[in-house]
Amino acid sequence: MTNMRLLIRYGLVAGLMVILMGCESRKEFNPEEAEIIGEEVAVLTFPPHVPPPIDRDHATKVIVNLEVTEEVMELADGVEYMMWTFGGSVPGQFMRVREGDMVEFHLMNHPDNKLPHNIDLHAVNGPGGGAESTFTVPGQETVFTFRALNPGLYIYHCATAPIGMHVANGMYGLILVEPWEGLTPVDKEYYVMQSEFYTEGKHGERGLQPFDMNSAIKEEPEYVVFNGYVNASSTDEAITAKAGETVRLFVGNAGPNLTSSFHVIGEIFDRVYYEGGSRVQENVQTTTIPAGGATTVEFKVDVPGEYILVDHAVFRAFNKGAMATLTVTGEEDLNVFTGQQLKRVYQPEGGAIQELPREKRTIPSASTVEERVEYGQRIYAQVCQACHMADGSGIQGAFPPLAESDFLNEHTDRSISAVVHGLSGEITVNGETYNGVMPRQNLNNEEVANVITFILNSFGNGGGLVTPDEVEQIRNQAPYTPG
Repeated sequence: MTNMRLLIRYGLVAGLMVILMGCESRKEFNPEEAEIIGEEVAVLTFPPHVPPPIDRDHATKVIVNLEVTEEVMELADGVEYMMWTFGGSVPGQFMRVREGDMVEFHLMNHPDNKLPHNIDLHAVNGPGGGAESTFTVPGQETVFTFRALNPGLYIYHCATAPIGMHVANGMYGLILVEPWEGLTPVDKEYYVMQSEFYTEGKHGERGLQPFDMNSAIKEEPEYVVFNGYVNASSTDEAITAKAGETVRLFVGNAGPNLTSSFHVIGEIFDRVYYEGGSRVQENVQTTTIPAGGATTVEFKVDVPGEYILVDHAVFRAFNKGAMATLTVTGEEDLNVFTGQQLKRVYQPEGGAIQELPREKRTIPSASTVEERVEYGQRIYAQVCQACHMADGSGIQGAFPPLAESDFLNEHTDRSISAVVHGLSGEITVNGETYNGVMPRQNLNNEEVANVITFILNSFGNGGGLVTPDEVEQIRNQAPYTPG
């Protein structure tokens, strides 16, 4: 017992010494006294891209040139908004400096703009975070200098009155102050920023949408998005990785009102740098990011597939646009994840799960259009109604309408294929674009024929009849692929 006590005591002392040595090592670098060697112009990047890691081992003078523009940009398909931007994008361009750097900041307000703007960088130690020094009218340039004293990931935003309106119109971004010893190398780094838009028109209403101050004050946004766009996952802004790679996401929340519950569906964060600072938490499923805050998350992607980034306040994701996609390619690893191995009928009254062949299930046989409509209506209520609504109207921005659907009426084969094979990718229905995933449905040929016939003869559609033989033909063909 005495030896055990000594070992425990020694272990505690040794651990304390390691902590103290770490603190001493950290104190060896004083950013206020770091010698400035040379100068460089900062590399600024558009979302979702990030400037390369800093590979120098000394502080330098970093010149940041950032231009404010006011320009109409797309918020969603067919929806436009007058964005006020830092650098021509929403969110603004990403900045990367090193602890101890002397940052000479140039803010230019484009001559064609209508309003004055400034910038408040949360990485600044000084009045207004630089806002008081950068009040800039159209056609002018202002300059101030600050020392990057505190490592971390920081928000920047416009702080010209009314501040909320300038932020809501797109004036925000992230600045990373790397610690002097650098960050741990990873395979991929990306820039993701959540924000809200308050429009006079309802979600999805097409055309140029004005800002709505009343809904902003009530904190009722029509849109909650990543990187300035609904369901941000276009080819030009794709976030990609390969199985086995480690991904680092620099994630900000501009608000201006809502707190984010950031989550990647199908992944666990190996490390979370809480609120963008030095504190690290491991094995995190969802992390909170306050309005005006940021966080850094790191995780290894083990298997290929589509991983959806969301605000886990899920109506914001699926109904207001707070979604983006991480596409992972590479080899499967069945030791980690198999995908679906089996689907079978569950019969609780039998006290067991039994597998029944599809063709042996007892399904009423229909011989007329009227019978197929009757049987199909029951299937629709059980299988389809939750997403496409009782009246076939769908959910705007999430699930396409089946009512008066040109997608359905023009090519019935596509709808049959969607039911028997599933459907993913971008489709256009009645002029609106939808980009989601519909899983294949566990229905036999008779059931598919009935439900499609019901839909064709309901909701203002043009009518028609689908037979089990037609369904079988589609089932034996390659799935319909959009585009």
